[in-house]
Amino acid sequence: MSAVLDARAILLDGALITIQLFLAAACLTIAMSIAAGVLRQSPIRWIRWAVVVYVETFRGTSVVVQMFWIYFALPSLGLKLDAFPTAIVALGLCFGAYGSEVVRGAIAAVPKEQYEAAIALNMRPLERLRSVILPQAFIVALPPYTNILVLLLKSTSAASLITIPELTFRATALNQITYQTTWIFGTILVVYFLLASVISRAMRLLESRCSHWRRPIQSASPA
Repeated sequence: MSAVLDARAILLDGALITIQLFLAAACLTIAMSIAAGVLRQSPIRWIRWAVVVYVETFRGTSVVVQMFWIYFALPSLGLKLDAFPTAIVALGLCFGAYGSEVVRGAIAAVPKEQYEAAIALNMRPLERLRSVILPQAFIVALPPYTNILVLLLKSTSAASLITIPELTFRATALNQITYQTTWIFGTILVVYFLLASVISRAMRLLESRCSHWRRPIQSASPA
């Protein structure tokens, strides 16, 4: 019984580190998504191309390779990060690239009439973006962004490869000691499922709260 309680405590500590890593990486993911999604619409060509290079690079390569490159290769260039910041940066940049496409699509989904109305009200570009475009794009982006956050949660397990003692790392180490493979990995399957369910539920609640912002589309009445 004591060994079981110790194992549960070890897995709980790993789960708490996983949650911390997810929350930090999610903040960077959201920031990069918005920045890249908005700058993709920039009238300045070199800015658009810089964003395209960022998005295609991080979408087209493995997050594990990105994490290894930041952790092992950057020190040779004079920039050294500890394991935890490395995982945050790698996950945030990778999923920020995916999220930027969601933001770009959501911005494109805002009706042109909204842009025209904002221009007619003599709003400056930043004011239009902040007060008119992004609030409407935010609602459109919520459902697909739920998938990104769930994938981000599951990808935190890659941080175990650079020795961050998160849930998967703790489970692997515990399995090497106890050989209780079925119980240990069955437990972390349930933990990941519960955490993903919490994220999905939270996003659905947020979407429900924001649904009153949607203006109903009224069909034209027949003549």
